Amino acid sequence: MKASRIAAVGALAGCAVLVLSGPAFAHVSVAAEGTAAKGGYATVNFKVPNERDNASTTKVEVNFPTDHPLASAQPEAVPGWKIKVTRAKLDKPIELHGEQIDEAVSKVTWTATGKGIEPGYFQKFPLSLGQLPEDTDELVFKALQTYSNKEVVRWIEVPQKGQEEPEHPAPVLALSAASGDHHGSSTAASDESEDAKNAKNAKDAEAASKETAAEPADSSDTTARVLAVVGIVVGAAGVAYGVLAGRRRTEA
Repeated sequence: MKASRIAAVGALAGCAVLVLSGPAFAHVSVAAEGTAAKGGYATVNFKVPNERDNASTTKVEVNFPTDHPLASAQPEAVPGWKIKVTRAKLDKPIELHGEQIDEAVSKVTWTATGKGIEPGYFQKFPLSLGQLPEDTDELVFKALQTYSNKEVVRWIEVPQKGQEEPEHPAPVLALSAASGDHHGSSTAASDESEDAKNAKNAKDAEAASKETAAEPADSSDTTARVLAVVGIVVGAAGVAYGVLAGRRRTEA
């Protein structure tokens, strides 16, 4: 009996731990659609779950990193939400496509025009970002989540490697190795492909030309052979006629 009670208490404690730790997994996060390669462009989704049972999420603010500024952020329209992209001057201009950029995106804000994110639901907020930096492996976006009861949850704690996840971690976007597309390799590949295509077309045209040129020769060959046969037949007929004519004269 004592052992069974201990087991029951342990099971209840385990359930309590699971219940209490559940909300820790439901935090604001960011993930790329496909890959987010260094130096390139990417479409990402900020996933915002509602962690409250008695209030809806009515506002989401995502602050962009200042140590690795992004010059472009284009939001996708989300029904029921008003979107605002805020830009700010940079302390130090950055170079983008050979041009000096002196301002970057500092914040994107989504404000609900309707019910917002109700309890038990989550919402994705897509953004097209670029040009991604090449000198870092990740980008940290600090987010603020506002509820209809005026509560604000600050997802701003930066996760540290080798340490437990903080209570309110900031969304972190992992960057993959540069694909090379933004340096023109796609254009080069396209040109190479076009050259190969043109070369193939040239070979096909040359082959077709040779076939066309060969047709009259074959036709002339056939004609010559027919004429030769006809000549032989006519010649043979002439010889035969001469022989018959000679015999008639002899008999006469």
